[in-house]
Amino acid sequence: MTGDVARPPTTSDPAGTPAAPGPRPSALRGVLLTWGRRVVVAAVIGFALLQVVREWDEVSATLRQLPWPHVLLAVVAVSGGVLLGPLVWRAALAAMGPRVGVTDAAKIYLVGQLGKYVPGSVVAFVLQMELARSAGVSRARGLTASLLTAGVAVVTSLLAGLLAVPALADSQPALLWLFALLPVGLALLHPTVLTFVVDRLLRLSRQPPLPQRLAGRAIARASGLSLLVYLLYGIHLFVLVDTLLDPWPINRALALVLCVGTMGVAMTAGVVAFVLPSGIGAREVVIVGALAAVLPYGQALALAVVSRVVFTVVELVSAGVATLAAQLATRRAARA
Repeated sequence: MTGDVARPPTTSDPAGTPAAPGPRPSALRGVLLTWGRRVVVAAVIGFALLQVVREWDEVSATLRQLPWPHVLLAVVAVSGGVLLGPLVWRAALAAMGPRVGVTDAAKIYLVGQLGKYVPGSVVAFVLQMELARSAGVSRARGLTASLLTAGVAVVTSLLAGLLAVPALADSQPALLWLFALLPVGLALLHPTVLTFVVDRLLRLSRQPPLPQRLAGRAIARASGLSLLVYLLYGIHLFVLVDTLLDPWPINRALALVLCVGTMGVAMTAGVVAFVLPSGIGAREVVIVGALAAVLPYGQALALAVVSRVVFTVVELVSAGVATLAAQLATRRAARA
């Protein structure tokens, strides 16, 4: 018919039926990755539960044997380490110039850290970035501070982990490859090198470079605080093991060194296994492997489970307290 508008040809099958658009490759890849992570997490949790069930007699006996005062002391030690985390993040941010109060840093870091319980660990960085934005820090600076904090944590945890190398060399030699990251990490902590790397990352994200070199004193302060974190984490493990070993088969000072090193390597393994929520499974493998030098397998497994529960409770409670403290501070400022 004259005057009809020509329509573009449509792709169809031989029968004349238009072909349905197929799924985009990127969308399909995202679905596969999501389900892949879920399968990995389910497999790890299932394997862990299987180990607990197999060793249940010794695990349950160990749990009944733990005195509450020692468990409470372990909770205090973990709480001290967790609460030092915001100070490490605050020092990393100060290395770039911006500064925030301790209350704001606690809310940004502790609440954001809850994102690590989501597989992938990227959620934690995104949460901290957005919380930093609400506190007046640009997203680029907030994200950079979180990445710096994670980098400092890996380096200092490996430094602490050197103390557990003799024990791990016998029980878990495959984990020693983690220490290949240490020389690179130490080099990257130099302010000049670190500034170069941060500027390149900012350029890739289309953000302006840092106005000045990262402050070496702030990086050193963040590193020192992070080392203190792992010392407290080691004390929490030492307190738990001390309830089961009397007398110790080794000197108590060496036992504390072993526990500090064990927690250092365990936390590094948890960061490397970022696909797993909060590094579940990876951290426990290190703890059980190192403690097997002084404890039966079932007892070491029980303490690894107790440690995981203590960390989870402390992190959830501290995030809630930090949020409440930030709200109260905001209300006081509004009244003033």
